[in-house]
Amino acid sequence: MRPRSCEAVSKRTLTFRFAIVICAAAIASLGAPASTAAQSSADRALQARVEAALASASDVPADSITVEVSGGVVTLSGSVVCEGCGGSRTPGGFGTVQQSLGAVVRAIPGVVRLEFDLRYQRGGGGAGA
Repeated sequence: MRPRSCEAVSKRTLTFRFAIVICAAAIASLGAPASTAAQSSADRALQARVEAALASASDVPADSITVEVSGGVVTLSGSVVCEGCGGSRTPGGFGTVQQSLGAVVRAIPGVVRLEFDLRYQRGGGGAGA
């Protein structure tokens, strides 16, 4: 009977040690950074929300804006047609387009930061700079 008893204790000890290892691994993974795939999935979801919000906003030129997201940082790029901007990168007095875009995008949960890479083109005939 003695060998069976020791054998049973040995199996329980092994099972207990295995459970400890599993629990330790689970606890260690809680502090680990999210995987790249999960971050990419979150970025794709955020990009879809930003694009949908821009498409439904009536005061922004969403059809000419490209949305890119990396780590929650949203970058809006593209061309914006405006009267009197002369093709400058950030025309004076035309902050309202950028402000409108910013107001729409910053209201979306998950946006960490917003960056702009917009080009302004003269309106009225489509001749841009």
